[in-house]
Amino acid sequence: MATMGKYCKAYLVKTLCQFDQWQENLEKTTIAKEQVDVKEVEANRVLNDDDFLYLQGNYVVTEGIFKDENIIFNNVTSEWKEFCHKTVGFEIPVYETVQMQTSESQNKSNF
Repeated sequence: MATMGKYCKAYLVKTLCQFDQWQENLEKTTIAKEQVDVKEVEANRVLNDDDFLYLQGNYVVTEGIFKDENIIFNNVTSEWKEFCHKTVGFEIPVYETVQMQTSESQNKSNF
């Protein structure tokens, strides 16, 4: 079963492939049906510059939103992380917990 990560962000292929060590694992793209002559043939989808890929919270790049399916790039190095932060501005948001305070009149009306 596919696993959803805590955070991912979509980027254009042409943005991610600016990384000098970028290598797509095209064998992991989804299967697409194509018409070749009169036959319908199944083949791995070819990525275009204007397609979106998902940069996961663990710095792996996937074709979809699930962190363990269709992994396109998984060469996670310090150089890759630096590229993600400095070049494409990838940051995992930190969510603070918010505590709701009730007023004195709300507390009295509940009893």
